[in-house]
Amino acid sequence: MTRRSALLGAAAFGAGVAANRVVGKREPGSSGASPDARLVPFHGSRQAGIATPPPEFLSFAAFDLTSSSIDDLRDVLGEWTAAAATLAVGQPYEPRAESADVAPTDTGEAMGVGPSRLTITIGFGPSLFGLGGKDRFGLGRKQPRSLSPLPPFRGESLDPDRCGGDLCIQACADDPQVTFHAVHVLTRLASGAATLRWSQSGFGRTSSTSRSQSTPRNLMGFKDGTHHIRAEDGEAMDEFVWVQPSDGPAWMVGGSYLILRRIQMLFDVWDSTSLEGQEQVIGRRKQSGAPLGGQEEYDTVDLEAQRDGELVIPLDAHIRLASPKQNAGQRILRRGYSYSEPTEPGSGQIDAGLFFISFQRDPERQFIPIQRRLAGSDALNHHTLNTASAIFACPPGIRPGGFIGERLFT
Repeated sequence: MTRRSALLGAAAFGAGVAANRVVGKREPGSSGASPDARLVPFHGSRQAGIATPPPEFLSFAAFDLTSSSIDDLRDVLGEWTAAAATLAVGQPYEPRAESADVAPTDTGEAMGVGPSRLTITIGFGPSLFGLGGKDRFGLGRKQPRSLSPLPPFRGESLDPDRCGGDLCIQACADDPQVTFHAVHVLTRLASGAATLRWSQSGFGRTSSTSRSQSTPRNLMGFKDGTHHIRAEDGEAMDEFVWVQPSDGPAWMVGGSYLILRRIQMLFDVWDSTSLEGQEQVIGRRKQSGAPLGGQEEYDTVDLEAQRDGELVIPLDAHIRLASPKQNAGQRILRRGYSYSEPTEPGSGQIDAGLFFISFQRDPERQFIPIQRRLAGSDALNHHTLNTASAIFACPPGIRPGGFIGERLFT
């Protein structure tokens, strides 16, 4: 028995017991207990945290592998999967008996808090499959065509220390201590094989993936993502989000590609812009969220509407340039969060903005051409600055006893 299978077996047993406690075990002849509304199932055909309605807090982390052993890579993924399955039901991860003279496996800061709708999503970066001609794990031939480093975009100012990574973890929950705890535990479990490259905390979801959620506001005060894909639209999810058998490779079928951008908002410029000017930049009314020329938030965006011979929605308005009509019908699944960092001493500037996350079936056909269009002429570029960027392949979900990415190794 390998170290990974031993951990998986212990965690599967622990997660099963924990799930019975949290959800309630159905007894013969009984009607069963109602599932805890704060629990999101970890196992399934898709990884949680993609189409799942986003909770309010995020902890994102990217890792570099310090080992070149494929067995160590498998061990990390096995331990992460086992831990994630247990943490998702609100229980501490303790695959072995603890004693007072041994450091506990679980760091303990989320004990008693409960699941808090925790989702943990794991992804693989392009560098995992080879970088600079060096294929550390012999996985280069299995690299998806769509998993390549993002090209440079006009006007961005990327911090290399906040870009890329071999592996990533996206932890989302309704309690920030729960997301921190998840990343803390998984970082500790990877010690010796992987090291934390960079991380980002987020608060206040800035998009909705379900019709059950209202449209949130970003830190500029505007409703964001009104007309994006919803998980209930299965046809759109298959067309734009989930990797299909015809796309390949086989290990990614049912998964999705995660792209993130850390977008700093330049508040000194934005806050001095008139309300009308702000609405012209976005293409929506600030209070109602209605597109210019409309009355309600979900009114159709009419890109042809004119008033006094002028387009109602300007040519450089954000919603025009991001519209599927302007991008060959392509769409993406938005799932982002606001962020706020400590102010640099003496700068007098707020360092806050949007930690943009999107999922898509094919970045080359979807995100990249959309972002090129936005980078070229979006009026919002005068008020924002892209400072971090990365792409990861998030494989499909698993059944109990498996581990995330297992098909990559077969």
